Amino acid sequence: MTVAADHPITLRRRRWLDAALTFVRRQPLGTVGLVVVIVAALAGLSAEWIAPYNPTSNDFAVMTEPPSAAHWLGTDQFGRDLLSRIIYGARTALIIGFVSAFVGGFAGLVLGVGSAYFGGLIDLALQRVMDILMAFPLIIMALAVVAIFGTGVQNVIIAITVPLIPRCARVVRASALSIREVPYIDAARTCGFGHVRIILRHMVPNVVAPFLIMLTAFVGQAILAEASLSYLGLGVQEPVPAWGLMLQGGAEEYASTAPWIAIFPGLAIALTVFGFSLFGDALRDAIDPKLRER
Repeated sequence: MTVAADHPITLRRRRWLDAALTFVRRQPLGTVGLVVVIVAALAGLSAEWIAPYNPTSNDFAVMTEPPSAAHWLGTDQFGRDLLSRIIYGARTALIIGFVSAFVGGFAGLVLGVGSAYFGGLIDLALQRVMDILMAFPLIIMALAVVAIFGTGVQNVIIAITVPLIPRCARVVRASALSIREVPYIDAARTCGFGHVRIILRHMVPNVVAPFLIMLTAFVGQAILAEASLSYLGLGVQEPVPAWGLMLQGGAEEYASTAPWIAIFPGLAIALTVFGFSLFGDALRDAIDPKLRER
């Protein structure tokens, strides 16, 4: 049975396709960033099938071997294949990046909207706490949290999530404050709607655009923070493949004799963070009506 040309499903798919083609045409750099993000995500998801070697197995016969046909990106000081470790490291980076960004972002969304909606002493108390948390740079706050909870993937996620919460809450609150004063919020209160309904149905949808843009930026920041913590020995620990750990092992001692040990993980970090940055900027231009009209 054929589907009519004006079937709702067909029209919805056509709108999505038109929106995607418009984004590609108007935001070429953002498309490049999105492709980088997709490639990194696919590499992490399919690491078991595309990685040529076990990322944790040592082969001391090929230690610090330069790039070759057998090892496309060379090997590290323990004879481990760098390409395999970078592929598996993409999974570690993206898991920590996405989980930290989404948990921190949604916590900041709730606190920011709630603070703007209720105002008064609640807003004053929450904002003073946010000011205290934002007084510390992200990496310094993450180091403090790691010092309290210890190392490991879960603790690194907590360490990165905590400093992201106030950064999201402040931006969301700024948008929500203007929305709180519009007439339909007063009309909803007059009709007797509860606080939860007003927040979820009238305020949250109006701050989604800046929230989504922040999430893309937060993922890149979280990946960079995880790599920094791992490089300092306070993040992900061996034998988990992580880009920061790979830099820690080869950035200094083998900088002159085997530079590929640090170059390729560094490129992986830079490209992934740059990809999220390009996509976030393009998403902002596509969503913001003021920029979209230009």
